[in-house]
Amino acid sequence: MPEKKIITVFGATGAQGGGVARAILEDSNSEFAVRAVTRNPDSDKAKELAAMGAEVVKADIDDKESMKRALDGAYGAYLVTFFWAHFSPEKEYEEAKSMAEAAKEAGLEHVIWSTLEDTRKWVPLDDDRMPTLQEKYKVPHFDAKGEADNFFTDLGVPTSFLRASFYWDNFIYFGMGPKKGDDGKYYLTLPMGDKKMAGIASEDIGKCAYGIFKRGKEMIGKTVGVAGDQLTGQEMAQAMTKALGQDVTYNSISPETYRGFGFPGADDLGNMFQFYRDFDQVCNSVRNVNFSKELNPELKSFDSWLAENGKRIPME
Repeated sequence: MPEKKIITVFGATGAQGGGVARAILEDSNSEFAVRAVTRNPDSDKAKELAAMGAEVVKADIDDKESMKRALDGAYGAYLVTFFWAHFSPEKEYEEAKSMAEAAKEAGLEHVIWSTLEDTRKWVPLDDDRMPTLQEKYKVPHFDAKGEADNFFTDLGVPTSFLRASFYWDNFIYFGMGPKKGDDGKYYLTLPMGDKKMAGIASEDIGKCAYGIFKRGKEMIGKTVGVAGDQLTGQEMAQAMTKALGQDVTYNSISPETYRGFGFPGADDLGNMFQFYRDFDQVCNSVRNVNFSKELNPELKSFDSWLAENGKRIPME
């Protein structure tokens, strides 16, 4: 039996990286082996991956030498950063630069870089329809990733550029689910107007990425957006009503109102939703549900995700 090709997965205990690692490990016929990178090999999630057959290694994306060691002898890598750990686009930009350089030096044959749009291409900094944040960004957690795409291209790293969609898991973990109003009714509050937003189950991002690795060379240089559905706020509220057995009303607000909610990152997310709303054609044309299904035949629709996870959404 030929030796399996190693995919080094960064963020292997997180949502995206963990999904990639599990997708490969759960396929007993896979041509790939997983080298799972984590800062804490003793964590429960790291031990779980090891039990599934992953090689778990300690490395840090802020330590380039440790990254190079994690990439040594690998065929490919899944590269992802996590903005919400530090809220610094500059840090994320530097991390991406180090990743691209390490991937180039390691001679990898296929890299997937988890990126997003640089929204400033559509909303320049002097465009006052959307406030400029941190002096240099419109949507900080998008823009630095998108700008960093150039590192991979300029260095000639064989890269597929993966753009994820809104995680439906946010309804469970980040307080974005329906809230009870003063009138006792439940409201799903989003600043999306009547526009459709691409969404996906976080685990499906990893499964789609695995599909990209399986296709190999034909995917290099391509930008692939993944989504399980494209729905309006109204359609999401209707689906929740049906799945949760509780009436949920869509509460469409302005991005200005959302930015004013005051929680950490509210301004960034308010701008993100405004970008999704005002440039829905741009966002949705890249995030192709049918192609995502080709990459990942198990792709969940919002209805099927709710059927499995709806009971986990806190109804406050």
